Amino acid sequence: MQQQLMVMLKLQNDMNSKVHPQWREQNFAWYRAIWVECAELLDHYGWKWWKQQRPDNDQIALELVDIWHFGLSLLLLKEDSVEQIAKNLEKDLLQPTVCGDFSLDLEEFTRYTLETKSFDTVRFARLMQGIEMNFTQLYAGYVGKNVLNFFRQDHGYQDGTYNKQWGGKEDNEHLVEIVAEMNISADTFKDDLYQRMLAVYKQLCD
Repeated sequence: MQQQLMVMLKLQNDMNSKVHPQWREQNFAWYRAIWVECAELLDHYGWKWWKQQRPDNDQIALELVDIWHFGLSLLLLKEDSVEQIAKNLEKDLLQPTVCGDFSLDLEEFTRYTLETKSFDTVRFARLMQGIEMNFTQLYAGYVGKNVLNFFRQDHGYQDGTYNKQWGGKEDNEHLVEIVAEMNISADTFKDDLYQRMLAVYKQLCD
């Protein structure tokens, strides 16, 4: 877990630096990105009493992965070393937690985020546990989305020339299919995933 946490922290720093080389000095509202994602997550869980709704755990997991991106960014702004951040994360993620009503746990996480403008890993872990999402799923989902973000940036996302539809299917869908075929424990997982995505992209979009 330590090694994979450090991999994710490095990837997040690399992604933030690609978007803006001086991202640490920009005072981006990472906490705001988190609570907006929380609202989107609640829609996937369901809260409307006037219609039938069932939790979409796959979409909830994707929203948690997005929140994790922003949470790691906030943690990287601290003075701690990457090694120390990884140790703290491991301790928090492994800390026993009692889940209650998922909606209330989400609101508590959101409240904490808004009041402190920070990221609480223990409360985040409670949300993961609430949908039975384990660390391996978080790692695979995070690395996959991070690589996709890099891929988008490399292929014209910022100037508007990137096409998210590959052969009539959105890139997110291709990502899920590709990751399912790979060994996420391999040290080369990130690079192998990028190359596999590139091959599929060229085949369908060139």
